[in-house]
Amino acid sequence: MKKLLSLALGILTAIGGFVDIGDLVTNAVVGSRFGLTLVWVTVLGVVGIALYANMAGRVAAVSGRATFEIIRERLGARAGLANLAASFLINLMTMTAEIGGVALVFQLVTGISPMLWIPLAGFGVWVVVWRAKFTALENATGLLGLGLMVFVVAVFLLKPDWGQLGPQLIPRIPATEDGTTYWYYAIALFGAAMTPYEVFFFSSGGVEEKWTVKSLGEVKANVLVGFPLGGLLSISIAACAAIVLLPQAISVTSLSQVVIPVIQAGGTIAFAFAVVGMAAAVFGAALETTLSSGYTIAQYFGWSWGKFRRPAEAARFHLVMLIGVIIAVLVLLTGVDPIAVTEFSVVFSAIALPLTYIPILIVSNDKQYMGEFRNGRLTNALSLVFLAIILVASIAAIPLMVITGAGQ
Repeated sequence: MKKLLSLALGILTAIGGFVDIGDLVTNAVVGSRFGLTLVWVTVLGVVGIALYANMAGRVAAVSGRATFEIIRERLGARAGLANLAASFLINLMTMTAEIGGVALVFQLVTGISPMLWIPLAGFGVWVVVWRAKFTALENATGLLGLGLMVFVVAVFLLKPDWGQLGPQLIPRIPATEDGTTYWYYAIALFGAAMTPYEVFFFSSGGVEEKWTVKSLGEVKANVLVGFPLGGLLSISIAACAAIVLLPQAISVTSLSQVVIPVIQAGGTIAFAFAVVGMAAAVFGAALETTLSSGYTIAQYFGWSWGKFRRPAEAARFHLVMLIGVIIAVLVLLTGVDPIAVTEFSVVFSAIALPLTYIPILIVSNDKQYMGEFRNGRLTNALSLVFLAIILVASIAAIPLMVITGAGQ
């Protein structure tokens, strides 16, 4: 049991990052429109985020310092501040989507308007980040999020025609879609898989848990278990949509449509597992993004931060998080659609990714910081390949969003 709980940080990071509200909706949309022809992007994202998080976690374990402490030092105050501003704003957008996602999950269960749930969701997020211990937070949400395994089970319970489903794995543009829309959703999936807040949270969580050089095995285990698990769940959500929704030409615009295949596969019991898993995953993502907002600001300005400190000892860290939650709730109360916020947040995540990926890649090769634990040749080769992919995705995201009308 202790070994399982030691992996909870990786499970929470992966489920809260890979299967947050953005991933739930984006994968279901992609599965219902493109079948499994974009699964390759999810696999690519799993490898990329695992590589990225392993570098950031190793840097945190060896140096004892988290992402934005290093970014300020390596980029300088001005460049670091620009990086901070972009990262924080995208993180705030994602936080807004996640808190809205919590409200949507409760609407799914109760039928009550999400407008009534939004303030309660924001308050719940704040209470947990203020009062709960870090280990309790990661263990509870990470393990309850495993309820999403019902999507994996549902794929088999639906008894698809494997001979028809298998060929969909070959990357191709369906006849009903055009190339620009296909590549727009490819970037959206990639952005959903490699959201920067996952790494902010993961590396800062390592500092929270007092990782050292002796923890490098734990870092690698968290990465190798958590992120592939998140990828499996993402592919399963897309597969369920491809099996049930694609043949019926059902366009996904709400969470109620995401769970249609699960209900068809396993009825009320399967629906209950899906709801528990979605609630834990989306709430966990809301916690991750809220904590990440505090982590980034506090680390950059050198303030006291962390759940291992009492709130009074890290007052500015907690104040930043409270302000972020209030802003997110106020934005949502204007009536903005959380699903729309989600779609924009995953694309902008792809745009911002180079800002944090490049400094971590540099530091993970720095002998002064890392000594004998710096990147090896294979890691650097893969990292440079992904740097090229990240830069292409970052440059292409906005033009494709404009051309396709955000995938319409």
